Amino acid sequence: MLLRLCRFKLGTGGVHVGLLHDDGSVLDLSNCGVTSLTSVLEMDEAEPWLRALIGGAKPEQRQPGFFRLLCPVERQEVWAAGVTYQLSRVARMEESPASASCYDRVYKADRPELFFKSVAEKVVGHQGSIGIRADSRWSVPEPELAIVCHSRGRIVGYTIGNDVSARDIEGQNPLYLPQAKIYDKSCAIGPGILVGADEATVRTWRVEMTVRRGESVVFSGSVEIGRMQRRFDDLIKHLFRCQKFPNGVVLLTGTGIVPPPEFTLQPGDTVRIGIGPLGLLENTVERIEQ
Repeated sequence: MLLRLCRFKLGTGGVHVGLLHDDGSVLDLSNCGVTSLTSVLEMDEAEPWLRALIGGAKPEQRQPGFFRLLCPVERQEVWAAGVTYQLSRVARMEESPASASCYDRVYKADRPELFFKSVAEKVVGHQGSIGIRADSRWSVPEPELAIVCHSRGRIVGYTIGNDVSARDIEGQNPLYLPQAKIYDKSCAIGPGILVGADEATVRTWRVEMTVRRGESVVFSGSVEIGRMQRRFDDLIKHLFRCQKFPNGVVLLTGTGIVPPPEFTLQPGDTVRIGIGPLGLLENTVERIEQ
């Protein structure tokens, strides 16, 4: 049994913590005394603890339609890494000729590109709406593996992330990166957090994305996570350098799927991102007005 931690809300109740199954049902851990996702993620050995917990207790099974999945982020900050795939390196260089050498150098450098993406309150979960800026004409989804770390810098799980970006704004000037990346509903994470996998296994998975507009697929792409140039522990080492994350942190690890320049997201589009056993993160697109 895969252990994918999730947060969900019953129709009239509060927020619960559970384990998400492939059929969409959830094993509710509330009657096992689990009230916080962070409390589990702060453990160094969350997987064996969870297996012992559900083996000795009788959590209630919640069926689809009787609950709503929430974003699996409580108080964790969300950060992101850039230019970790060769394709992303090329795309960044093409979108901003004036800054091409910066992207080329950071791809090869010892120090990775890391930037703040979102506070927990602004992160969208599975089946929520992601946003595109009203002042952008070229907005794209960026499907990414997300690494979950506890406060002491250990990798404790993995999930799916969407680093929605306004590429035209970033392309105008690299100093506009925060405006291209950080705005309402620009980050989606979900559906749950898989614990117990190691980096070697994760690198055998593929990231797959489709964008539907009405009944048509207007873009699809995939990439092997093994093509990522950076090692997970290297990214985390730099992220935790000279700063602390008392509630842990989620790190989006960069994208290797880049739509062509003529593609841009439109309101009403549906973005579906799948990564192996992590499941499917699906979101609709809305325009964020000025």
